[in-house]
Amino acid sequence: LQKINKKYKGATQMEFIDLKKQQSKIKTQIDTNIQNVLEHGKYILGPEVKELETKLADYTDRKYALGVSNGSDAIIIALMALNVKKDDVIFVPNFTFISSATSILYLDAKPVFVDLEEGTFNMSVDDLKKKIAFAKSNNENIKGIISVDMFGQMTDYDKLQEIADNDNLFLLEDAAQSMGASLNNQKSCHFGVIATTSFFPAKPLGCYGDGGMIFTDDEELYKTMASIRVHGKGEHKYDNVRLGMNSRLSTMQAAILLAKFDIFDNEILLRQKVAENYNKLLENVVITPKIPNNKISAWAQYTILAEDRELLRDALAEKNIPTAVYYPKLLNDQLVFADFRKDLNFPISESITDKVVSLPMHPYLTYSEQKEIADIIIDFYKK
Repeated sequence: LQKINKKYKGATQMEFIDLKKQQSKIKTQIDTNIQNVLEHGKYILGPEVKELETKLADYTDRKYALGVSNGSDAIIIALMALNVKKDDVIFVPNFTFISSATSILYLDAKPVFVDLEEGTFNMSVDDLKKKIAFAKSNNENIKGIISVDMFGQMTDYDKLQEIADNDNLFLLEDAAQSMGASLNNQKSCHFGVIATTSFFPAKPLGCYGDGGMIFTDDEELYKTMASIRVHGKGEHKYDNVRLGMNSRLSTMQAAILLAKFDIFDNEILLRQKVAENYNKLLENVVITPKIPNNKISAWAQYTILAEDRELLRDALAEKNIPTAVYYPKLLNDQLVFADFRKDLNFPISESITDKVVSLPMHPYLTYSEQKEIADIIIDFYKK
């Protein structure tokens, strides 16, 4: 957010994500929770971590939840527990934040990028089938699928699970952007053999630092991931039975998340209203997000497709309105993936990278603020 505001001078007059307004509503509870941590002094894996794990496991209808340091570690730990090895092929969207795919590299495995489904920003089931068939024809060791719930909207997990089952692949739900979303009345983080999420401050449920969580119904996977989280410990911390990491969710961050969770369902409802306002105000002006009737988005971002994107952003910036671009560069074009296959086409992904732009989105964005944003966009396209 600081980078956005540095590029667009004066943009701080309207917040891209207004965490201060949210904090003002729960400050008393946050202060109480933090003071409780200071009093008991259990700063590493204290009782608040376990309480948060229990509440979010119940919220997502999962048997187990495990708090970790961040969303990227969550994916790496999941892949380690799933026994991903060198040269294993993992299918992942080409249009997403980079850690969804670089996590694969930590295990010396191979990411194979998949194009988007038109209109949802999520992984294309049809292109996934093509990429799986291509990898099998080359006798590659296909291992799993990482699906990303882009901008808060969940992927069609029934179809993905069927594909995974047919080819004996694991399915991992990367729900870094979708905590609070639902598919057929089932909450995000419920799908796949493992699901992961992020508590980065800008997420729908965010802490005041880094944090993440892993979800599963498999007891053995849970025990393995709990071991990996703390240096691969066995019966105690000086009994190390496997290669592990130092990736524990801070007790202080868990305490903050507990305060935020108290108002989370209401914030998801408020996000729906903000999105509905945008949809009505911008109808027939730009391409707005489409959410099927069986889904509720968490609206991590409100992302439109706009011609002359950079000129539009400049017009908004002149009126002190910040915007952001997620993502200007596809993963297969990133230098870190230079050694991987380049002979695949991504027509949908390639068609949107120059058009995507995210507008201010948070539960406390007022209608008058949205009207101001929409009026500028409308005027821009009238010229």
